[in-house]
Amino acid sequence: MITSLPHVILALLPVVLAAPAPAPLPTPAAVAAKAPNPMITARAVLADRIEQRDIIDSITGLGSYLSSALGTYPSYIASGVPNFFQDFPTGTAVESSLGISDSDLAATPTQVLNIPGYANWTEQGWNLRFRGNVYKQPNISESKLNDLANVFLIGTSVEALPPAEATQARNLTAEIFVVQQANVNVTMHIEPAPSQGADGSSSGSANAITPGGGAQTIDVGETTVEGDFDTFIPLANVSGSGGYLLPGNDTTQIQRINVYTNGTDTGNATSFLVPTAGLTIISDIDDILRVTRIYQPADGLLNSFAKAFTPWMNMPSIYANWSQSIPDFHFHYLTTTPEQVTRNYMDFIYKTYPGGSFDTRPLNFSDVSATLSIRKFLLEKIFQTYPERKFILVADTSNSDVMKDYPAMATEFPGQVKCILLRNTSSTDSGDKFPYDTSGFKGLDNSTYMFFNIPDDLTGLDIVNGQCVNSTIKQNITFSTQGLPFGLSKKSAAVKIRSGLNGAVVAALVMAFGVVSGVL
Repeated sequence: MITSLPHVILALLPVVLAAPAPAPLPTPAAVAAKAPNPMITARAVLADRIEQRDIIDSITGLGSYLSSALGTYPSYIASGVPNFFQDFPTGTAVESSLGISDSDLAATPTQVLNIPGYANWTEQGWNLRFRGNVYKQPNISESKLNDLANVFLIGTSVEALPPAEATQARNLTAEIFVVQQANVNVTMHIEPAPSQGADGSSSGSANAITPGGGAQTIDVGETTVEGDFDTFIPLANVSGSGGYLLPGNDTTQIQRINVYTNGTDTGNATSFLVPTAGLTIISDIDDILRVTRIYQPADGLLNSFAKAFTPWMNMPSIYANWSQSIPDFHFHYLTTTPEQVTRNYMDFIYKTYPGGSFDTRPLNFSDVSATLSIRKFLLEKIFQTYPERKFILVADTSNSDVMKDYPAMATEFPGQVKCILLRNTSSTDSGDKFPYDTSGFKGLDNSTYMFFNIPDDLTGLDIVNGQCVNSTIKQNITFSTQGLPFGLSKKSAAVKIRSGLNGAVVAALVMAFGVVSGVL
């Protein structure tokens, strides 16, 4: 524990005064050389990993909080989801931690998490992404579930929660402590789907249609050592009573199909056949579609483990309007929440927002100390799958991955990003005391992105035609670290220190601000 404020201040001054310059934008020639080829998308390759900071230092270390307040993000915000959703036990670690025998586990049924996928059109026809995990859920006593759930709660316990919240905390904990099944062969049955989503229409996109045919059984292959499967497989254009699957290069309509896992009733999902051209929205979930408050660990834990998921203000009406007014709008929800806890996310989305395809953190990315930039990996995958589609990117400023990766998509895939829309959490939530870095937006056309405050700021935007900015919402972009206490940016804080404001005063003010906010 840090006890000497002067030592903290001395250690932090180089951080303030010597921030690294932003990386240069890629040249047009380099971008052209990386242009994607609209062929069948390969199985996900999980490589090129980088290191992140430890969650314990982020939450409990005073020094870590001060350094974050002066321009460096704490790790539980940097990943875009609370990092208490990290390092979950998997496989045999779950068995040993719970004292479960192989024979007991063998007697439990096999279950499948089937994540709603997307398909692209290739020379071979429709190419559908099958994505999920095969696992077994051990029988765990209620008292043991209470003990396990209490590890994830701050300042309270399962026993102290209202009955409904206690039940949800136990259920989510049971979903975390599952045993993934390696080398299991997965087969799926697909057929036309009549509906999905909560947009007041018959599907996740108001104009999505039920295809006339396509029913068939697909051999997906064997699961990985983590129980995962993630692969694109061509579909046969099998006729049905109403015809065939419409070719993706000859229609703008999105077609929806149900995907059922053979051998279990737990692995059902609705996937989307998304045409070559059109408009796709990629949306984050935490603190943009639902109230999470990941920047306040105690609240973030309670909102994620126990409390019912709550929409952020009137955001559902914004999405419903887009779904009903924009022809053939493809919704894709991308969260870096680990697989084990995504059922609640998917259930919330499909009861509250337009249905659509989904992305989440694969178990291959479960190790925080050696993890790839997960969000960028998933973003690049869908951009490469649809090189002719345009994208609307929606998230919030409390997610530093978003703040880097969203503008990076605009430079890496020129012409494909129509709008970037980011909720400024610090402007509307007094509990958000952490800064956000806008340097990634330097050099982008400022008519293609907007930092907004409330959902109504998005009302009336003609995003189809590239109207991304509400002129009544003031944009104060410094292309540096913003959101510091008292309206400082990283640049202005450094200037004040250089011009005579004692660094100890700045650091002390930041610390006091953090203490008042209840973060420390």
